[in-house]
Amino acid sequence: MTEHRQTRADYFYFETMTTRWMDNDAYRHINNVVYYSFFDTVANNYLMKAGVLDIGKSPVIGFIVASSCSYKKPLAYPAKVDAAFRVNRIGTSSVEYGVAVFAEGDNEPAAFGTFTHAFVDRENGKSVPIPAETRAALERAVTTG
Repeated sequence: MTEHRQTRADYFYFETMTTRWMDNDAYRHINNVVYYSFFDTVANNYLMKAGVLDIGKSPVIGFIVASSCSYKKPLAYPAKVDAAFRVNRIGTSSVEYGVAVFAEGDNEPAAFGTFTHAFVDRENGKSVPIPAETRAALERAVTTG
């Protein structure tokens, strides 16, 4: 199976973030767990900016139930990076995001992967259908990357 070569054009939404001193590991590059933080941040920031997520009050919230990451190039502190977001597919109560981290000015990602949010009722933690407003915001971010 041939892997699709990812570029910035494959993504819908971007946020610039700055790496931190503590992000470097003993090998002098950004540790793998930091990429997952970038992924989680860009996905939730998209939902907040779209007006469909209030972290403290939304009655329906998304839990990460699956994730993956392919690492292509090391990054190191200090650096600015662009975290990228798109929607790969939407189900009844879950959505799979495509996410990536690009070095500033680079067209190919240092890492890319997926995050799956399962939507649940905040109070009881039970699965619920994606709310209509959230679904509309997610549909705007669907790409074929």
